[in-house]
Amino acid sequence: MITLVRHGQTAANRGGLLQGRVDVPLTDLGHRQAALVAAGIQSAPARVLSSPLRRAMATAAPIAARFGLTVEIDERLVELDYGEWDQRAIGEVTPEEWRRWRGDASFAPPRGESLEVVAARTASFCSEMIAAEGGVVAVSHVSPIKAGVAWALDAGSALTWHLRLDLASVTRLALGPDGRGCLVAFNETGHLIAV
Repeated sequence: MITLVRHGQTAANRGGLLQGRVDVPLTDLGHRQAALVAAGIQSAPARVLSSPLRRAMATAAPIAARFGLTVEIDERLVELDYGEWDQRAIGEVTPEEWRRWRGDASFAPPRGESLEVVAARTASFCSEMIAAEGGVVAVSHVSPIKAGVAWALDAGSALTWHLRLDLASVTRLALGPDGRGCLVAFNETGHLIAV
C-alpha cells in the first residue's frame, strides 16, 4: 500500500498562491498538521519517502520519527514546476492561459512542466512502490498525489481538475484484485479535527 500524504500549510497556501518548486517552510499550523498526520497513521510503514522540498520533508519527519525510520528523498514526489507562475495568485494567470492549462495536459506554464510530465514520474513511483512489502508513506504535493489517483483509476490527467485535495490529507492506493492499482481512500482529514 502507498499512503500518500499532502504536506501541511505554508504561507503561500494560506495566501492562495500557486506553489510549485519554491522551497518554503511550513507555518506553525503546518507543523501542527504534520504532527496530527503522524499520530493518525495507524500501521507502521516499511519506509517513509518525501519530496525534496522543505514543506514535504517537515511533514514527513514526525511520521518517520514515530516509527523509528528515516525520511528518504524521492525526486519523483516533487511538486509540479509552475515556472513563471510560481508564487502567483490564480487570478494573475490570464483566462486564456488557464483554459489551455485545464484543457491540455501537455501544456506547461512558461519555464514550467506539464501535467503529462507529472503523471509520468508519478506513475513510475506508484508502479515501483505499490507492492512494496510493509507499505510506504509518501509525503508529496497536490499535483503528484492527484496524478497518483489518476494512475490508480487508470484515468487521464484531466481527472485531476475534478479532485479537491486538502492540506495534510491522506490518500491510500493499493493493489487491486487484478494486480493493478486501486484507490482505497481519498483526501482523508479526520486526523486534523484537533487543529
